Amino acid sequence: MTKPKIHTVQFDAAIYPTTTESQSELLNDALETGDPTYIAVALGTIARARGMADVAEGAGITREGLYKALSPTGDPRLSTLMGVMKALNLQFRAVPAERDQVTTG
Repeated sequence: MTKPKIHTVQFDAAIYPTTTESQSELLNDALETGDPTYIAVALGTIARARGMADVAEGAGITREGLYKALSPTGDPRLSTLMGVMKALNLQFRAVPAERDQVTTG
């Protein structure tokens, strides 16, 4: 008996975050981990979802440079990250890692 052929396709996470809200959630999740690789990959996923060429142009770098910077082995410069965030119309925000303890007197 012959086994049926299995057809596989490459998974691309960029097809899922289609709204600004879902893209923000993805990036916030990555930022909360503090994992630079996850942060870069999340930004790359969002950039691919929005169109890498457009994001690269808005960030002021080449498309190839953007792919490299936001890859799992990339280490983007702060200026690149800020340019990508501007092109994506997203903002970095700082919040306390732990809530301040409120004491009552």
